[in-house]
Amino acid sequence: MVALGLLLVRLVVGLLFIGHGAQKLFGWFGGYGPKGTGGWMDSVGIKPGVFMAVLAGLLELLGGVLFALGLFTPLAALFITLTMLGAIVKVHGKNGLWVTANGYEYNAVLIVVAIGIALIGAGAYSLDAVLNL
Repeated sequence: MVALGLLLVRLVVGLLFIGHGAQKLFGWFGGYGPKGTGGWMDSVGIKPGVFMAVLAGLLELLGGVLFALGLFTPLAALFITLTMLGAIVKVHGKNGLWVTANGYEYNAVLIVVAIGIALIGAGAYSLDAVLNL
């Protein structure tokens, strides 16, 4: 049951990060693509906006793919953690903890999940397990 639980967590978190990356990179799922996301990033002081939007999108997309597959899980967790730390430092941190005030609560949960899975291991139903990584 542990392996199934780890798979479930990895799939949900990983697929959501894939979606967020696709929003930034391709404008899918209601996203604004690199130009739109980059313009917003410029407006909140994350510069150069388009470059940072692409970088964040790549980290989210690749981190999500690797996390969902359970492949190079510590690297996937690093990518997820970096994007969430960036979101906390540049956007949510000043608003306090609670998400109801646009705070960093959700970002913190995602960081803990990513690091926790990296420390525990991706589980038996992962490419890390299949490849003995």
